[in-house]
Amino acid sequence: MKTAYEILKQVNDFLDNLAYDRKPESLYDPIRYVLSMGGKRIRPVLMLLGYNMFKDNPESILMPACALETYHNYTLLHDDLMDNASIRRGHQTVHCKWDANTAILSGDSMLVLAYQRMAQCDKAYLAQVLDIFTETALQIGEGQQYDMDFEHRNDVAEDEYIEMIRLKTSVLLACALKIGAVLAGASDEDAENLYKFGERIGLAFQLQDDYLDVYGDPKVFGKAIGGDITSNKKTYMLINAFNRANAEQRAELERWVNAETFDREEKIAAVTRLYNEIGIDRLAQDKIAQYFDESRKYLEAVSVLDGRKVELAAYAQRMMKRKY
Repeated sequence: MKTAYEILKQVNDFLDNLAYDRKPESLYDPIRYVLSMGGKRIRPVLMLLGYNMFKDNPESILMPACALETYHNYTLLHDDLMDNASIRRGHQTVHCKWDANTAILSGDSMLVLAYQRMAQCDKAYLAQVLDIFTETALQIGEGQQYDMDFEHRNDVAEDEYIEMIRLKTSVLLACALKIGAVLAGASDEDAENLYKFGERIGLAFQLQDDYLDVYGDPKVFGKAIGGDITSNKKTYMLINAFNRANAEQRAELERWVNAETFDREEKIAAVTRLYNEIGIDRLAQDKIAQYFDESRKYLEAVSVLDGRKVELAAYAQRMMKRKY
């Protein structure tokens, strides 16, 4: 079996050598640019690790694995345009380096390329794979819309938020593992257990991201903390703060959320203090642990030898920077 490091190298080498022979270059240059920015490549690595649990030639599915990376980066390209973000992974975003029209059209073409690349899987599994991929793509759009809708609400329930991040983030990790299992000829039960494993890891991963934006070390987290607070982003933290605050705490929270001008550090400190008073830090840690523990049970249920699960389990641990 291959290590996650070996698989990541294969993915990066494969992406670097993908040919873009179609014209015009002005349409495909931004696509090549986006995929050259790097990143953790979590989704193709998960697909290959899922496959490798059952078969020893994960390099045979590099094209469909990189289809998922193409799709994921298509969503980021359009997200950056919608958010008017100027930087992604230390590089200019496409709409800034080129323009908004280019970002829309190149993004649309990336989506088509993702399907073209996914369709280059074993034809025996093509219909099943495309069904999984298409359902996932629809769910991700639904999750994005919920996220946008939540921006205008202060009454979002915890269950609504969990469903939103499941759709927006988790299902693509789950899809990666399930397609990997399907292409390896795994049983329906094993493929579904890997799907549930990826789904739970995705929920824990997103909730941890919410938590670290408030409580993380900027040197480890990789960016300044407090961005979600200053932008009033509807995270697990803010939603539960609104839902669990007493009248006085809720009034103060609303003042900060509704303030049009504020000192950044003062707002971060005040909202963080409210989170601490309400117990949001402990609540988030418990929820992260819950989903992480649930993920372990689904991986344990997969009917392969424990030794074939080690690399995927270790990769999930590194994603979460914690141990089982």
